[in-house]
Amino acid sequence: MLLCTCSLEAQQANPVLIDSIAKSYQRAISLKHLAKYDQAIAQLQKGLDLSDKLSSKEQVAYGYYLFAGLNIERGNYKEASEYLLEAEHMQEDHEDYEKLVLTKTANANLQTLLGNYTAAQQSIQEAQTIAQEHRISDYNDRILLYEARMKLKAGNYEEAILKINQLLPFSDLLEKNFLQIKAIATLCDANTAMGNYTEALLNAKEAHRLSMVYNYSGIEIATLKKLSDISIRRAEYQDAFTFLEQHHQLKDSTLTDRKIASEILARQKFDATYAERRMAEMEKDELERIQEYKNTKIYSLLSSALLIIISLLAISLYRNNQIKIKTNALLVKKNSELQTAKENAERAMDAKAQFLSTVSHELRTPLYAVTGLTHLLLEENPGEHQKEHLTSLKFSGEYLLAFINDILQINKIDAKRLTVKNDDFSLEKILNDVVSSLNNTAKENNNIIILDIDEDIPTYLIGDSLKLSQIFINLVGNALKFTKDGEVRITAKVIHQNDKNYSIRFGVKDTGIGIPEDMQEAIFDSFAQGSVQINRKYGGTGLGLTIVKSLLTLLNSEISLKSKVGKGSTFSFDITFKRSKRIQPVKQSGLTASDFDKVLNKLHVLLVEDNKINQMITKKMLAKKGMTCEIAGDGYKAIELAKENQYDLILMDIHMPGISGLTTTEEIRKFDSLIPIIALTAISLDENTDDFFEVGCDDIVTKPFKPEVFYEKISKNILKNLKPI
Repeated sequence: MLLCTCSLEAQQANPVLIDSIAKSYQRAISLKHLAKYDQAIAQLQKGLDLSDKLSSKEQVAYGYYLFAGLNIERGNYKEASEYLLEAEHMQEDHEDYEKLVLTKTANANLQTLLGNYTAAQQSIQEAQTIAQEHRISDYNDRILLYEARMKLKAGNYEEAILKINQLLPFSDLLEKNFLQIKAIATLCDANTAMGNYTEALLNAKEAHRLSMVYNYSGIEIATLKKLSDISIRRAEYQDAFTFLEQHHQLKDSTLTDRKIASEILARQKFDATYAERRMAEMEKDELERIQEYKNTKIYSLLSSALLIIISLLAISLYRNNQIKIKTNALLVKKNSELQTAKENAERAMDAKAQFLSTVSHELRTPLYAVTGLTHLLLEENPGEHQKEHLTSLKFSGEYLLAFINDILQINKIDAKRLTVKNDDFSLEKILNDVVSSLNNTAKENNNIIILDIDEDIPTYLIGDSLKLSQIFINLVGNALKFTKDGEVRITAKVIHQNDKNYSIRFGVKDTGIGIPEDMQEAIFDSFAQGSVQINRKYGGTGLGLTIVKSLLTLLNSEISLKSKVGKGSTFSFDITFKRSKRIQPVKQSGLTASDFDKVLNKLHVLLVEDNKINQMITKKMLAKKGMTCEIAGDGYKAIELAKENQYDLILMDIHMPGISGLTTTEEIRKFDSLIPIIALTAISLDENTDDFFEVGCDDIVTKPFKPEVFYEKISKNILKNLKPI
């Protein structure tokens, strides 16, 4: 296949020049694959200069197409769009349909990356139509590849895989290896999106192997990141860390500050020559018009004046471009240094968040064994001397769990994984629940909790009730910890209202030890408690107020503090809620713990859990309430048992080898839509509980769970599933 598509006259006139153009473009393509972008741009510039000498518009258009492709590779989508548009116009004018197919295909790829799937599909169809009308078959494989990538980005994963599987070996001698790896990488992304992590891992490894064989460092960087992401999803954290480290090392060695600066300068020079070329074309067009009307003196004079003006503008533009290039050269180094520092900081933050999330997540499995076994031992009537030790062990386990939950919450906030959800809620109920849950804590220090709610607050509001509960649990819990023989007052007062919105000022006031003025700003920092002495005396993680401040930021609010040593502290903040149209409260079931025990007795449960210790503990906890269970060690066994047997309930672990609990639930829902399924999970940084309900889970219990919560969840889901008689 020839790169050069000049006119026959041009080819006969200077075959040496045509060969030089073709070689320059070939080198540019090869250098792009090797991630040597500045050198690739230099070769493109050389090819365009030679094309100008040959007066070949077709070759100039092809150079613009190649430069657009390089900009797409580097993420410069605006510049890519401009050059593709210019190439397309020139190819249409000169009826260069073969290269027009390439340009249309490249535009489809660009629109896919921009998320404009309708425009991408239109470009694909136009490329196919031109190829069919002019019997151009060399680029059918390339069209199929970018159509598959468009399907993948649009979420049609199965169609993307089907398109990839239809691909024949690529016919393009220069780019067949590059395009083959792109196809394998696309297949990897589709399998990852569908949860086929084993196949995705094989695809990623093959793409990585080929990128190393052909020394395509740009693709190698991308495939190492894919390998890391897939390994995390497969819970292979050591492999994920190794791949991620290799990714950063190769990226740092390949995309150095010097190379980036050189690439930016090369692009600027290319843009400057493009502006000059466009201006020369304008001058040429103007001269042609002057020649056509040379017999008209007045027009000739006017045209000459216009030409002089255009020439002056061209000179001015050229000089401005030269000044711009010199100025940008001075700024490139500083900008590059700032960008590198920013990327290093972001990389460190991501690594810290991922590490803490992984550690927090992995600690939950042994912690489940500690709390579960402690509960079982306490239920077996231990001796008084043993009961004291077991109670201490239970307290330590619950303290460690609270610490892990705080770390995970901070990680989610730092990683921007929390979103604000708006639902109907009763403010009075939320605050009463907070008081109820902390009454025992209050009694430990002989404190009382007073609740003062403004009567003007409507029964129901619209807002994020969960985050509001977390804020008050932390603030009130903190106040109780630092107060003895005193009171903690919770206030809620309307400060502004209209037909739709209510602005409410909340306050948590205590009569405790107070906070020194020089410590009042620092206490909102992570792990801060004022002093080492306070930490040793009162304990705690020091994360509560950090979480409160971050949650209030999400809710568009700020916390303020007034405090005096020895006289207590007052924390206050304002939140605006929408007024709900709901009036009637939801009916409560009125069931007691004994009612729940009756529901649980003689239930037959399928427990899906791969950890042997967790299997034993959960089975014994079920047996305590008269339930029997069968155990499936993986998702495949669970699907088989669910098809063959009748169960009252399924307890589904989410993280398992083979297929995950989410995939297992999806498969079970295909043949049984009624059986209650409760997810058992140690929620990590990347998990979204909405995904659990989307695949068919009825409820979620977070490990390690409190036995009373565990039994209550089972009871409620069994009762909800019973048909009325």
